[in-house]
Amino acid sequence: MRIESFPPGETARTDPDRPAPRRRRRMVSVLTTGLVVGALVAGVSGGIGLSSHSDPAPADAAAAPASAPAAPSPDPNTCTPLVAAMSPRDRVAQRLMIGVDPADPAAAVATVRDSHVGGIFIGGNPTALLQNDALAAVQQASRTKVAVAVDDEGGRVQRIDALDGDLPSARQMAQRTPEQVRALGEERGRQLLARGVTWNLAPTVDVSDQPRTDVIGDRSFSNDPAVVTRYARAWEEGQRAAGVYGVLKHFPGHGHSSGDSHQGRVSVPPLDQLRQDDLKPYADLLGSLDQEHVGVMVGHLDVPGLTGSLPSSLTPAVYQLLRGEFGFDGMVMTDDLGAMKAISGSFTPAQASLAALQAGADMALVSNVERPGPILDAVEQAGLPDTDQAVERILAAKGLCTRGS
Repeated sequence: MRIESFPPGETARTDPDRPAPRRRRRMVSVLTTGLVVGALVAGVSGGIGLSSHSDPAPADAAAAPASAPAAPSPDPNTCTPLVAAMSPRDRVAQRLMIGVDPADPAAAVATVRDSHVGGIFIGGNPTALLQNDALAAVQQASRTKVAVAVDDEGGRVQRIDALDGDLPSARQMAQRTPEQVRALGEERGRQLLARGVTWNLAPTVDVSDQPRTDVIGDRSFSNDPAVVTRYARAWEEGQRAAGVYGVLKHFPGHGHSSGDSHQGRVSVPPLDQLRQDDLKPYADLLGSLDQEHVGVMVGHLDVPGLTGSLPSSLTPAVYQLLRGEFGFDGMVMTDDLGAMKAISGSFTPAQASLAALQAGADMALVSNVERPGPILDAVEQAGLPDTDQAVERILAAKGLCTRGS
């Protein structure tokens, strides 16, 4: 997920006994109407074996049953036919998650209906889009089920607290048992799903000892990678049990950054040092979690020994590290490319989205665009070679199909 900052006009709490101010996520959500494609059924051919000898068998000889060839196994990948049924433009649209106005459900419906984007992000403070089954209308406006995403980590970064109550911060959760955190994640997941939210851009798996109100701060479970792994796993398992798709963030690690990527370019320790701390939760989690049911968000970070002139979200080597060394074959998305100055200070949303998808992201998140058309035009004209595989991962993350083993 992306890293949150205070929206315009929001001020931090000053009461030291109160939790730190919540950061509200920018808008984007993921809605979807059902795409129904018949399952492919493999035919079974059978044959009766004949003896090569021309003489008839003795009358008293027991008739040996002919052995039929083994039936071919059906293709476990049910995503391919779904992708094949889409137009080239709709395949491109699946790779974009945009922010929608949480105060204007009708506008969200129109955006999804007209653009066919794969996901929407709901940030900010208003809750109209999260009430009265408003998101059902968004799903009905889409040809394919939309991913509806929020940032609901707890503490300073949560989305439905005004509707369903506060969550403790990750650092506070780590004072409980993993079993308690798993139960909390499942309860929150049920609340999100009841409001139409299908993806939660959480948990944060950054390893950090930053002060509570710093960019990561108490959004991190701990500065101990083992503790982060244990509690991030508990939260992810809980929300997945409730039916919500979780996204681990911010790869390759924002917890020891030099600043806030909402405000500009930031650096983190060199890659060799990240391997000792920040990358350990990914190594532990990605090898054991169901990769079809968890995603990864790539942050906007400068990493000595890994990135060059571009932030990590736009750098091919970062996605190669995630896919290769960490063996991750699930859905990978970017942090917000539209409202974070580490990106927006140098790139337009269309330029950043195209660069991220070319670098290896499956889905580009842009929270502050009113019209996604120019972004879709730029990506479609570029003719990205791996779009079908990326769309398969996205559809599997929505629960519409399985990619098999």
